Amino acid sequence: MKSNAPGGKDFAFEEGKGGETHQHVPSGGNHKSDEAHLTTNQGIRVSDNQNSLKSGARGPVLLEDFALREKIFHFDHERIPERIVHARGSAAHGTFTCTKAIPHLTRAAPFQEKGKQTPVFTRFSTVAGGAGSVDTPRDVRGFAVKFYTDEGNWDLVGNNIPVFFIQDAIKFPDLIHSVKMEANKGYPQAASAHDTFWDFISLMPETLHMIMWAMSDRAIPRSLRMMEGFGIHTFRLVDAKGKSTFCKFHWKPVLGMQSTCWDEAVKIAGADPDYHRRDLYESIEAGSFPAWDLGIQTFDEEFAEAQPYDVLDSTKLIPEEDIPVEIIGRMELNRNPDNFFAETEQAAFCPGNVVPGIDFTADPLLQGRLFSYLDTQKSRLGTTNFYQIPINAPKCPMHNFNRDGLMQTQVPTGRANYEPNSLAEAGEDGGPRECPATGFASYSAQDVGSEAGDRLRVRPELFADHYSQARMFFLSQTENERAHIASAIAFELSKVMLEHVRLRVLSRLINIDDDLAARVADALGMDLPEAAPVARERVEMKESPALSIHKNAKDTLDGRSVAVLYAENSAKKEVEDVCKAIEDAGGTAVKVAPKVGITPAADGQLAGSPSVLFDAVALVLTEDDATMLCKESAAVQFVMDAFGHLKAIGATDGAKPLMDRAGVEADDGVTGLGGDFVKAAAKRFYDREPKVRNLA
Repeated sequence: MKSNAPGGKDFAFEEGKGGETHQHVPSGGNHKSDEAHLTTNQGIRVSDNQNSLKSGARGPVLLEDFALREKIFHFDHERIPERIVHARGSAAHGTFTCTKAIPHLTRAAPFQEKGKQTPVFTRFSTVAGGAGSVDTPRDVRGFAVKFYTDEGNWDLVGNNIPVFFIQDAIKFPDLIHSVKMEANKGYPQAASAHDTFWDFISLMPETLHMIMWAMSDRAIPRSLRMMEGFGIHTFRLVDAKGKSTFCKFHWKPVLGMQSTCWDEAVKIAGADPDYHRRDLYESIEAGSFPAWDLGIQTFDEEFAEAQPYDVLDSTKLIPEEDIPVEIIGRMELNRNPDNFFAETEQAAFCPGNVVPGIDFTADPLLQGRLFSYLDTQKSRLGTTNFYQIPINAPKCPMHNFNRDGLMQTQVPTGRANYEPNSLAEAGEDGGPRECPATGFASYSAQDVGSEAGDRLRVRPELFADHYSQARMFFLSQTENERAHIASAIAFELSKVMLEHVRLRVLSRLINIDDDLAARVADALGMDLPEAAPVARERVEMKESPALSIHKNAKDTLDGRSVAVLYAENSAKKEVEDVCKAIEDAGGTAVKVAPKVGITPAADGQLAGSPSVLFDAVALVLTEDDATMLCKESAAVQFVMDAFGHLKAIGATDGAKPLMDRAGVEADDGVTGLGGDFVKAAAKRFYDREPKVRNLA
C-alpha cells in the first residue's frame, strides 16, 4: 500500500530567521540548537521522529523500535509521583449491568448473560493541569473504567472525545510537552491558550479534528455526569470460536449531555475550583447515582475497506449515522471512595489490561499506549507490585510466579517460583499452569489491509487526510455551536504572541471551512493567508447530527440544581412552593439568601453562591427587597450572569427592580414562578446569545 513520506505530513518547518542563538543544549551536545541533529540519549541520530517502526504500513509496531521506547520511557518518568497527564481526577465505585448479551460477538465475561453484574471503578480527569488545578478549564476529560471481571481486570481507558490529537504514540511526549506550562516560565497551568501548544498544532495538521472538538462545548462540560465517554481506538471483539469483529466503545450519559458557556466556566473556576469533584461526590451521597449506557459500534473488514478514512487512525471516528451505537449495558456509580489517596490517586489504569474476548488492533497510537501505561505505573507508584494495592487488585483468583520487588505484600509459600517444574511429582506444590483452552489468546489474523513485511517508519495513505472529518464535525454543529468553536479558537490564538503561528493556524482552518477561518481572522484583526497545502484532498462527508450537543439536548431537571434567591421579607410559603415544584420535577432546589440565618434557613449565602453554580435561578423577592439588593453587587451579578449564561430566570413581580438593574430582557427563558418556570429551567436559551455577547 502506498504511503506518504514522512507520515503523510503536509507541513514544512520554517527556516530560522537568523539572530543570536542561546548556547543551552538540552541533550548535552556541542552544537548550537539550530544546528543540532536529533538523537537518542545514546547520541544516535534519529531519522524519523514522526512515525513508529512498524511491520508494514498498517502492521503492528515493533518492539525493536528503540527510539520509540526510549522516548516514551523517558517521558513516563519525567515527574513523580503525580500523573504527568490526567493528574486531577475524581472517581467512584459502581456496577456494570449487561442489558443485552452478545456472546455471538465476544467471549468477554461481562457480556455473556443479560443481567450479569460486574464491579467497576471509574475515574474522570482533566488532562493538562496538575493535581492542584481547577475542575473547569477548557480541556479534554479522561474517562477510565476498570472492570473487575470474572476473568481478570479489563481497563477501558478513554476520553470524553472519540478522537485524539495524534496518530502515532511517538508524538505523545511532544504533544503533552507543548500543551503543558511552558518550560522557561512554568505557566500557563491547565490551559492550551499559549504559544507552544498552537505552534505544535499548526505544524501537525493531524491534530485539527481533535482541535474542533477541544474548541467546542465538549471541552467545558456542565458535569462529569453529563458527558460522553469513548474508547477512542478500534478494538477487536473475539468470540469463543476465535471469530473477530471490529469494535468502538461509547459511554452515553443517562442524564444527557450538557455544557457550560466559556464565561461561565471561567467564573465557576473562581467560585468553586472543585465544582465537578463536588458535584459527583454529592450526587452519589444524595442517592442520585450517575449512570451511563455502554454502546458499541461493530463492523467487519468489508466495511472498513470501503471507508474514505482508516479505522486504525485514532484521529478519525465512525459516524453514528453510518453505524448506530448498539446499547449493551449500563454503568451506575453508587459509592464514593472511602479514601481519596488510597483509591482515586492509587488507581492504575492500563489499556493493556484486557480479558479473553477483547483484543487489540495495529492502531499505532494504541500500540504505544500498551507500553507506556504499564511503565508509567511503575514510576508513579514506585513498584511493579502496584497491582497488589486493593483498588488495583483483581477480584477473581490470581496466580503466577512473579516474586519479590519493592513493597511486596504477598507471602508466597513453597519453592516453586519457575515454570515448568516437576515439583508436584515429589509431593510439593508446583504452582499454577498455563491453560490453552481458557487463557487469553491474541487474535492471529492480520488487520484489515495490513502489509506485514518491511520494517518501515511510515503511515498508511489514508492517514494523510487531516481535514475531512474536522469539516464534518464543524458542519454538524448548530449555528450557536459553530460560533462557540470560532470564538474559542479566536480567544486561544489571541494569547499566542507568535504571529507566524497564528497565520499558520488560519491557513489550516481554511482547509476545514472558509467561514470558520474568516470569522477567526476577523476576530483577531488579521488578514487571511493562503490555504496550507494538503497531502490528500478533502472528502465531503455527510453531516452527523449525533456530534452536536445542542441537537441532542435532553430537556430535563434530573440531575440539575436551581437556586432560589429570597430575602427577609419574602413569603415563606412562596419560597417553599417554588422549591417543591423544582424537586417534584426531579431537580435540586438550593435556597440562597443574603443572610443564611433568616426564615426559612438558607442553604447558602448569596456572596458565596453565585448563579454560575446552578442551572437556573428563581427570584422570590418583594419590591423592597429587590430595591435593596440593587445596591448589592453580588445580587446584581447573580442575576446578570444567569441571564448572560442563557439560563432560565423565574421571578415574582417584586423582583423587577433587580431584573432591570441586571439588564434582563424578556424572552422565553424569563418567566413567572409557576409551571412555566419549571419547564423553562430544564433548558438553555441559546437564542438569547446575540443579546449578551458578540461571538466570532
